[in-house]
Amino acid sequence: MSALRALGPGFDPEVVAAIDARLRTVAAREPAEILLAVESGSRAWGFPSPDSDYDCRFIYVRARDDYLALYPPRDVIEFPVEAVLDVNGWDLGKALRLLLKGNAVVIEWLTSPYVYAGSESFRREALILARQAARPAAIARHYLHLGERQRRTYFTDTRAVETKKLFYALRPALALRWLRLHPGEAVAPMHFPTLAAGSELPADIAALIDDLLARKAVTRELGTGPLPTAIGDLIDAEFARARELWPGEPWRPEPAVIAETNAFLRRWVCR
Repeated sequence: MSALRALGPGFDPEVVAAIDARLRTVAAREPAEILLAVESGSRAWGFPSPDSDYDCRFIYVRARDDYLALYPPRDVIEFPVEAVLDVNGWDLGKALRLLLKGNAVVIEWLTSPYVYAGSESFRREALILARQAARPAAIARHYLHLGERQRRTYFTDTRAVETKKLFYALRPALALRWLRLHPGEAVAPMHFPTLAAGSELPADIAALIDDLLARKAVTRELGTGPLPTAIGDLIDAEFARARELWPGEPWRPEPAVIAETNAFLRRWVCR
């Protein structure tokens, strides 16, 4: 299997070395095999600040007998969070169950532009499965719930908050807009500038976002202030449209999708 490695030019070599060391201990400590380890935070989203920390996430698989045990190991592996790095991962079974429920996090990991380690064939096959198994309505509801939570947390009134936090609500809103403008697609771009470029934004909002991205890339602080009216209106409009287009009805994957996902799990466990 071809090994993956693709990191950004601004990655701190010392932090990357610390992440690599933690990933190497997984095989010995658990034991488990890492299938894919990626950067998942603001760096992968395309709007890092000079002081952005590192968020490494990974998908792993254990030996077959661990899945046949009466008391199987936890399906999460976590390392203590440190000042500049956060490293943890999900068992493949957990990742697949969440994917079928409509959790977009797994898809974002599979499409992250920055990879610490992993199997090229696993990512390729898993992304094919994700595109087949994920349903736009379920993915959209994930982004709607995420975005509404961020909107309530930071922007329920006109008080000043850290300007960079507007991206926490704006990114889900643009993901919903992108899904609305690309019917049938279930995998919105993880990279925020790419997402924005494909969202047919009004020129004034696109210019405002470009300015915020440019300033965020070179300064540790964007200052504080209320949510800009134009961006707030866009966010609220996309959330309202999403509630109409994708009502929160119970959804269960088709038997054929479950069978295909089970086969994928067994294939990688048995490797």
